[in-house]
Amino acid sequence: MASHLLLILAASLLCGTIPVDCSSRTTAAAAATTTVNVTAFGKAYGKVCDADRFAELGLNMSAFPYCDASLPYAERVRDLIGWMTVEEKVGNLGDVSRGAPRVGLPPYKWWSEALHGLSSTGPTTLFDDLRSRPGNHSGRATVNNGTVFANVINSAASFNETLWKAIGQAVSTEARAMYNLGKGGLTYWSPNINVVRDPRWGRALETPGEDPFVAGRYAVNFVRGMQDIPGHGDGGGAGDPHARPIKTAACCKHFAAYDVDDWHNHTRFTFDARISERDMAESFLRSFEMCVREGDASSVMCSYNRVNGVPACADARLLSGTVRGDWQLHGYIVSDCDAVRVMTDNATWLHFTGADSSAAAVRAGLDLDCGESWIEEGGRPLRDFLSVYGVAAVAQGKMRESDVDNALTNQYMTLMRLGYFDNIPQYAALNETDICTGEHKGLALDGARQGIVLLKNRGNLLPLDAKKILAVAVHGPHARAPEKVMDGDYTGPPCRAKTTIYFGGINLHIEREGNDREDILLPKNQTKEIRHFAAASPNPIILVILSGGGIDISFAQNHPKIGAILWAGYPGGEGGNAIADVIFGRYNPGRLPLTWFKNKYIQQIPMTSMEFRPVPELGYPGRTYKFYDGPEVLYPFGYGLSYTKFLYETGTNGSAVTISVPGGHCKGLSYKPSVATTPACQAVNVNGHACTETVSFNVSVTNAGGRDGAHVVLVYTAPPPEVAQAPIKQVAAFRRVLVPAKDRVLVENGDSSSSVSFPVKIELSV
Repeated sequence: MASHLLLILAASLLCGTIPVDCSSRTTAAAAATTTVNVTAFGKAYGKVCDADRFAELGLNMSAFPYCDASLPYAERVRDLIGWMTVEEKVGNLGDVSRGAPRVGLPPYKWWSEALHGLSSTGPTTLFDDLRSRPGNHSGRATVNNGTVFANVINSAASFNETLWKAIGQAVSTEARAMYNLGKGGLTYWSPNINVVRDPRWGRALETPGEDPFVAGRYAVNFVRGMQDIPGHGDGGGAGDPHARPIKTAACCKHFAAYDVDDWHNHTRFTFDARISERDMAESFLRSFEMCVREGDASSVMCSYNRVNGVPACADARLLSGTVRGDWQLHGYIVSDCDAVRVMTDNATWLHFTGADSSAAAVRAGLDLDCGESWIEEGGRPLRDFLSVYGVAAVAQGKMRESDVDNALTNQYMTLMRLGYFDNIPQYAALNETDICTGEHKGLALDGARQGIVLLKNRGNLLPLDAKKILAVAVHGPHARAPEKVMDGDYTGPPCRAKTTIYFGGINLHIEREGNDREDILLPKNQTKEIRHFAAASPNPIILVILSGGGIDISFAQNHPKIGAILWAGYPGGEGGNAIADVIFGRYNPGRLPLTWFKNKYIQQIPMTSMEFRPVPELGYPGRTYKFYDGPEVLYPFGYGLSYTKFLYETGTNGSAVTISVPGGHCKGLSYKPSVATTPACQAVNVNGHACTETVSFNVSVTNAGGRDGAHVVLVYTAPPPEVAQAPIKQVAAFRRVLVPAKDRVLVENGDSSSSVSFPVKIELSV
């Protein structure tokens, strides 16, 4: 009661300077406790700047220029921040932003996930329980589920950029619908684009695999699908990119060099990733640069770990210098949850206090602090560090109020672009009928099918002929498709549950966020059981593996009674149908987006070694297909069998590119010891070069088999063999093509109505 009276008193004191209707003082106080875009009266508003909403708060909207839609976004944001006190400003630096109800700004929950569909992980997206009354969370309608697409590692196996963008578009449509219903936000902390450096990493299922270029192209397309609005450009052309309207906000995470969760007491909260500049540029940063520069992502999330001694969320060189300076981020930078607190409580970096860590993060370029709001202390959510210690940091002179203003500017410019203040009319009518639509479920099915990979097919056991197979016996620990086996993590309830045929693999008890794998073997009981069924069966058996990362199944690959092996990843809400479609030949399988090593590989190198190249003096092999060519590979990157036979032909014998560099700018290269003589000018400095050169080539792909089929064409670049320390090869381009039986398509880097366009950009670097 005392708090209530205090708020009424505060409102009365403000009546002289802020346009408050003093007869409605208690409304503003009550509204401060609501979430998302729902007022104390339970009504969901599609925009902040709604005159009726302001009237509910006892305010006159016309008195606040930040709600004047005729003004530029930057001017409106300056006005909004100008109304706020230091305490109010700091209260909006966390993921559960408090708003400023006295000036019409509602609270906002930033944290939503959309890794492969809307996720109930986090505080913002509110699915209704099937047993509860309609609309139990808020709004006028009940929403029990969303479309669950295959996990990212599955989507990556399709090597299909069109699919990746379409998934982003579908997810963002469901997100806007949830927002209109008062059940979700507009800011989503996806995709995860860290490359899979080590096969033990527990989060491989969330990523596009081990190749930085492929991961970058995935990021560009998924982000474009999440953000781009038809008619408002795609990040290119004229206009202010900071003011380009976006459908939902995507986030590239986790920046940077994050791929150790918990391995032999090395946790992500204390791990210091020691990395060379070369590996940083080639492998750890490339996908993020593509996500920001080409995808125009509106957010980047900094990670828990340190990079060469400095916490990623307090590294001004990475955040302000690289992301915002070099790459020109048009948006905000957010911490992983609870990365700022980790600096004080876990990493104990420089013995920082809460105020020290908060100030260091904001000065480095952090705009928003994700806390651990799902954890309660004393009956209240555990708040983020910035909103708790920010005022003290300003009072102690450790950070300036202008630093806070800059952070809020980046936040609110993003929310302006999202229509949070004004709505976006073309999405205002989206509702529960736009969630789990037939179109979206069909896309989920198609995506899941494209991501299944055929690893073994002895004697062409697959595909099965449905006309001849009268019954199928299904065995194994995943036979009844228990909860989450198909869906993976960061997911909401699927549109419908799966009948499917599958046999074994691992699950989220073994690979997940916060848990790295001890080995890359199947559980021993499964290996024993598979051998038992293989021996007992009169015919060869089919093994379907569910996993995110690779598994050493050498025993199955070599077993004469295991006729076929399929990798199905975690194929999502339509995964059962997808597996059946592939098994019965209604769809042709894809390719692996990462290397499957034999278990001996991990015994040769600790997970904490960040080098991609071999370290001969320590006996460490190289990492990923780019640098490892030893014997411990079971299935290489890009491996995948087909139900039909594809043949390549090329009329390109090679082409030369001439680069004119005034003055020469010769640079040295490292050559292998066996090279006797080296060129006088081994390399040239092409900094500032336009890089417009292209290499012309074409490849015809012929389907020599009797089945129509999709096929992934991968193009690699390889350095001169005499150059030392260079990648063995690396992906330069890829394209998924559909080739009818007994037909051919031409894949080239040109435009032709009878060919598949296959542009290859030549990147020149020192």
